[in-house]
Amino acid sequence: MTILTSHERMKRTYEHRDADRIPVTDYPWGATLQRWHNEGMPTDVDYVDYFDLDKIASFGADNSPRYPAATIEDTDEYSIFTSGWGATMKQTKQHASTPDFVDFIVKDPETWKDAKSRMTPSKDRIDWKSLDKNYKYWRKNDYWITAGFWFGFDITHSWFIGTETILMALIEEPEWCIDMFNTELDMNIALTEMMLDAGYEFDAINWPDDMGYKYHTFFSVNTYREILKPVHKRAIDWAHSKGMKAFMHSCGDIRTFLPELIDIELDALNPLEVKAGMDPVKIKAEYGDKLVLCGGLNAVSFNNMDVMEAEMRAVLPSMKQNGGYICSSDHSVPESVSLEDFKRFVSLAKKLGSY
Repeated sequence: MTILTSHERMKRTYEHRDADRIPVTDYPWGATLQRWHNEGMPTDVDYVDYFDLDKIASFGADNSPRYPAATIEDTDEYSIFTSGWGATMKQTKQHASTPDFVDFIVKDPETWKDAKSRMTPSKDRIDWKSLDKNYKYWRKNDYWITAGFWFGFDITHSWFIGTETILMALIEEPEWCIDMFNTELDMNIALTEMMLDAGYEFDAINWPDDMGYKYHTFFSVNTYREILKPVHKRAIDWAHSKGMKAFMHSCGDIRTFLPELIDIELDALNPLEVKAGMDPVKIKAEYGDKLVLCGGLNAVSFNNMDVMEAEMRAVLPSMKQNGGYICSSDHSVPESVSLEDFKRFVSLAKKLGSY
């Protein structure tokens, strides 16, 4: 088969058809990129182009309450700052990591009222200059372009109100949770419709909603059905009504949620977190004709490329059958991965993923 562009390859993948090869993508930490630059990757070349990964782009607008973002303290070891979502965070500078969440403005239905009043869609929430510049480049170079959405359980607990608060609220104040999830989604839809009306087109929507951890979900299937599933369905239905696919990222062991996601016609799921209990080969066998699967390679295996290679040889031949698979680790590329090791990963993925 002739070599396809990334857009052609992704389109066939979403159609569950064989392409020239499986799409290959992954996401390095900032510290990983710095290491690769130190080891010879030019600083003026995007890592996607350097490794010849598949070209996938995402663009999103600001749907936050727009609380003032400011730096509170900045030292050689860490930085403490606030975000537009009203979270106070502490970020270490010694190694790549997610920030520690110190405090939140929104803690209950009463403080939510003020946040909600701030969440009204307006054109100035979209970086039109950046969108126009990047969109032209993406289309010219046959990128698969997604609209980045930001709603649901994960972003609400981690970036907005705190994990303990929302887990209690799911049981004691479910209407509050439903209101937050829907308001976040309403903002996404309204802002994306502004971009669509301006002539920009997207191939899919994508959003993160981590609903699991090691060997379990954060909440029950019944809770999902009653509170979050209708919001997910509304996002998917809206995307489909606009001719777009729906791609969701959900870390952790969410095996019990898979039939629910199939039921609402989710198109693609990432990252199939192996270390949490997700078995990509079994999931492919059961749901691979209905879901595009992305990920499923244990990022911990990057610590030993011989182990990673053995895993890839065991997993990829099954995952690529009948299309519907995008190769990636089950999280991201840590700074322990050298430039040469990642070259080896990409080369093997393309070899094993060829049709």
